[in-house]
Amino acid sequence: MNNITVIGVGYVGLVTGTCFADLGNSVLALDINKQRIENLRQAILPIYEPGLKEVVERNIHADRLRFTTDYKEALKDAEFVFICVGTPEGVDGEADLQYVRMAAESIAQNMEHPLIVINKSTVPVGTGDWVANIIREHQPKPIPFAVVSCPEFLREGSAVRDFFNPDRTVLGSTDREAAHRVAQLHLPLRAPIVITDLRTAEMIKYASNAFLATRISFINEIANICEALGADVKEVAQGMGYDKRIGHHFLESGVGYGGSCFPKDVKALAYMAQVHGTNPQLLGAVMDINKIQRKQIIIKLEDMLGDLKGKTIGLLGLAFKENTDDIRVSPSLDIAEMLHEAGAVVRGYDPVAAENVARSHAFIQLAEDPYEMTTGCDAVVVATPWNEFKSLDMDRIKKAMKQPVLVDGRNLYDPARMREMGFQYRGVGRGFKGGGSDLQ
Repeated sequence: MNNITVIGVGYVGLVTGTCFADLGNSVLALDINKQRIENLRQAILPIYEPGLKEVVERNIHADRLRFTTDYKEALKDAEFVFICVGTPEGVDGEADLQYVRMAAESIAQNMEHPLIVINKSTVPVGTGDWVANIIREHQPKPIPFAVVSCPEFLREGSAVRDFFNPDRTVLGSTDREAAHRVAQLHLPLRAPIVITDLRTAEMIKYASNAFLATRISFINEIANICEALGADVKEVAQGMGYDKRIGHHFLESGVGYGGSCFPKDVKALAYMAQVHGTNPQLLGAVMDINKIQRKQIIIKLEDMLGDLKGKTIGLLGLAFKENTDDIRVSPSLDIAEMLHEAGAVVRGYDPVAAENVARSHAFIQLAEDPYEMTTGCDAVVVATPWNEFKSLDMDRIKKAMKQPVLVDGRNLYDPARMREMGFQYRGVGRGFKGGGSDLQ
């Protein structure tokens, strides 16, 4: 059993700490938000993540998972300290490291024995060296420590499963012995372990996310070309994916990527590149295409309805993806804001994100279920691919709408079937060609 401290109990910190506790370690999770810690002691989670609450409850009951706001208590018996604080986007697209700095300073001021400090947050290349310097500068007396980079690759909505079934564990450090000790922590996961230097480990995370975002923007650009030429992007992607060099992952066209990682990380990598004198042309195109995808939904609606002022538009799904309540950089909410600016009445439904939306987007009229939301709508936009939307009573929805206009931003439905039912249907890259005709 190892003594692990996790600083920060957001998505990354709470999942990391809880899952390490479930592997039999003693975990003490720290956060400066007192109410959040009080809630967690009662197994009240600050996030929605499938399966996480049950694992939290199990490990609290087994006394392997505890929570505190006190750095002295958190570091008293710690061998490993994971920094899992937020790194929000700064003014120019750079990562804001104020919370990482605060954590590093607090570690330095409260550590009483040697520690291995592990950066789990997504941080710019060079942050590991910077954290080491902060700790050295703020120690009341010199105590040996090591800094290891261990970037996270968890997906919201499947984070618990991802933790226990990783594709790989990436570790970087100037202290090889410390890196091997952190590797030992991860051995029960039975996944490949890549040990490298600090900066390379930090770069692996950014390069991975930027590549995945690039695939999304690529297939969305192909989708827009498919619409112009009358091809079906879903079949195009399927045909492409059988090529082993390409594969099927991240070839789902739609309204573009969102969330707390891809938008922020692509911007941060582009910022780092520019600051250091390189020209990240591809990254710029990836971001531009992603913005265009949101606007494509508005263009489709205007093409089908004309002026949107006074029209009632319903959004099926408000979270940035399914199986989460996270609304950060949600494509759905970007679309909602454009609709609002165009003078439309905006309605919305989401299985778990409604409470978060109510706090941030008061103009959205929230409904209790999809059928209530669609009643009287001039158009409905599928914005988040929740499983429950795949089995809706579409005939009931059509009859409840003022106009049966359906813009399927996630390509959940079969175009021919929707048109047979009487919908004016537009997907993303599903064989529609301008001029008012549908090509089958």
